Amino acid sequence: MSPGERTYIGGDDPADGVRREVVRVPNAKIALSTASVYPERTPDAFELASRLGYDGVEIMVGQDPVSQDVEVLERLRDHYELPILAVHAPCLLVTQRVWGRDPWAKLERARDAAQRLGAQTVVVHPPFRWQRDYARDFEVGLARMREETDIVFAVENMFPLRARGSEVVPYAPDWNPVEHDFPQVTLDLSHTAVSGSDAMEMAAKLGDRLAHLHLADGSGVTNKDEHLVPGRGNQPCAQMLERLANAGYGGLIVLEINTRRAVGRTERIDDLAEALAFARLHFAASSAKR
Repeated sequence: MSPGERTYIGGDDPADGVRREVVRVPNAKIALSTASVYPERTPDAFELASRLGYDGVEIMVGQDPVSQDVEVLERLRDHYELPILAVHAPCLLVTQRVWGRDPWAKLERARDAAQRLGAQTVVVHPPFRWQRDYARDFEVGLARMREETDIVFAVENMFPLRARGSEVVPYAPDWNPVEHDFPQVTLDLSHTAVSGSDAMEMAAKLGDRLAHLHLADGSGVTNKDEHLVPGRGNQPCAQMLERLANAGYGGLIVLEINTRRAVGRTERIDDLAEALAFARLHFAASSAKR
């Protein structure tokens, strides 16, 4: 058993020779992305993550001023006694002006925030094609930043855009970081649904480079990035968790789901609780013994 693993044994008395299950749960933490409570705000994410038993939070730096303010985030962390485990840099189209317009300055600020908050990972998207200088220097620049800090920069898989039979790739060098020289990668299972990718194959190719998991589901039948509760789409969410558990995965598992259509707060809480229960249930490695 690896250090930090929890072990549960079920079944009859082994003296009877009855086959029993040994279930090992690796010591990876399961966090809630603050984006998962939208249209509620960052403080609400801390409250719900604490109430439901998440191990921590991932801060989605966005238009909510609290998500941008390290001092306020420190107070929330301390008040709820809930660690901030990752920071998602402001990489979306709607956050182009958050923390300024310079993409390198954004990453540096995300790194500084992660260090101050005690987070271990910064999630970053590939550059947009129109960010030409940033895209050209992206791999070299990330390598330079890794030499300056212990913070992990995990590049996330995205997806092409499709309309009227045409496909446009708005990212450079690509929407898919698997084939590029990024030592750490974030695998997002809602994004694999949109891109039509084989998530299990991507995980196999990544191997130890898979440092961060955005756990969500998708139907794969639309061009929308759905971020469904795990188990409500067609992505191999359960199989992915079981695979990672069997491999002794030590990165983060972050529930990044869309609850904006929830009818009231009770339904949102139910969705967040269901997502966590799904992750806890399937993130286990089992082997039969006598």
